[in-house]
Amino acid sequence: MINGLSLRSRLTAIILVPLMVVVGCLSAWALRDARVQAADRFDRSLLITALGISRDTAFSGGNALSKETRDLLRNTSGGRVFYHVYAPDGVFVTGYATPPPNPNPRTEDAEAYNFYNAVYWEKDVRAVRFTDTMTIDRVSGPFTFTVWQHTSVRDGFVTNMLRRTGVVLITILVSVALIVWFGIKLGLAPLVDLEDAIQKRSVEDLSHIRRPIPSEVQGIVSRLNSLFGELRSALQSREEMISNAAHQLRNPIAGIVALAEAVRSAKSLADSSTRSEDLLIAARHASSLTNDLLTLERAQSVRTPQNYAPLDLGRVLDKIGDTIRSRVQAAGATARMSAAAAPCLVRVDQTLLEEAIHNLVGNACAHAGPGFSRLAITLDAEDGRAILTVSDNGKGIAESDYAAALERFSQVEPSTGSGLGLPIAKVVAERAGGRLVLSPARPGLKVTLEFPLADAVAGDTETAALSAGSRPQKAVEPGLASTG
Repeated sequence: MINGLSLRSRLTAIILVPLMVVVGCLSAWALRDARVQAADRFDRSLLITALGISRDTAFSGGNALSKETRDLLRNTSGGRVFYHVYAPDGVFVTGYATPPPNPNPRTEDAEAYNFYNAVYWEKDVRAVRFTDTMTIDRVSGPFTFTVWQHTSVRDGFVTNMLRRTGVVLITILVSVALIVWFGIKLGLAPLVDLEDAIQKRSVEDLSHIRRPIPSEVQGIVSRLNSLFGELRSALQSREEMISNAAHQLRNPIAGIVALAEAVRSAKSLADSSTRSEDLLIAARHASSLTNDLLTLERAQSVRTPQNYAPLDLGRVLDKIGDTIRSRVQAAGATARMSAAAAPCLVRVDQTLLEEAIHNLVGNACAHAGPGFSRLAITLDAEDGRAILTVSDNGKGIAESDYAAALERFSQVEPSTGSGLGLPIAKVVAERAGGRLVLSPARPGLKVTLEFPLADAVAGDTETAALSAGSRPQKAVEPGLASTG
């Protein structure tokens, strides 16, 4: 239930509940201490009164008590005191006629002061009894003195002590509660200010929060600012992509519409067939562009790499090897694919990875030029990273055009492509914590995809074992060697 309270109420409860427990423990200790002190104080008072009676009895023969002793009898520790004295032969000397008997006389010691609880006239009393050898009226021997007092006096003393202690403790508790309640309000003022700053943020305003904040929440605000920055970049990227996509799709769609109208208005069957073929080509181009846009969007929205199970890049090459070989052969070139002996485990979306590799192969086939005759795909591991390289012996790209080649919808030279092949591969690598690097192959172009290797531990051990066992451990994959 405490989780439903406000932060102020929760902090107050967290502070006051233990404090109330402490107050309760102190009250119990105060009760016990008050009873111990009261017992000691009243027993001492009874003993002092008894000794005073013993002295006065010896001096006056039991006929008179001194003024000091009478004062003790009237108000010892806040209550009246009773006494009784009898001679060695059991003869009454002075005091009240009948003293309260000790309910457990076997515990009495003739040479000590004996305290006991008893009942006198149906009331609880506390008594002290002792003997003293003296001579009174020519009678010598041990005289017995008994002094007692109602325990209600003692109980009243304990109650008064507890009442005073309780007033002090409750006053302290209430004062602390008020201080905590209003102190927390003041202490939480920066958080209220932070809440106001967060409420002012919106899709239109994702600027960083720069207000003064306590050190305890600096980490939260830092992470929040980081999220604002990431969201701002994501929204900006999304807006740019939508704008570029709309621009790129406008011309193909306009062409499709124009060709469709031309087909409808064709004057002959041959003319209609020709224009239908052009319409089909334009529609395929628009479909390819749309698919590339969707792939790029999916790559940009990919989950955190740690959410993916380790994937063996060698197995991926095995899976798409035939398709790549056929595509390269159709372009009039040979393909060679080789992989490291050990599995190269990475955390990446398999479908996007396959799409990225197909894009790199497609770029080589489409843009390598007339001198293109050989394509090589190699996979190796180095310094904790998996390195996948696609290289060709075509005309390559000038190093000054590398940046343009990696821009979305950008093309180094006019072509029928979408301009998204390399950007998609770049985003796939970066979302997996890696990178894409362009470098000259002399002749040709070398495109390298780098991915951090996944640790095959704990839950990944089984995956690693399956990956290693499902692929022959050879430097050159069977069926993926040179083809032409």
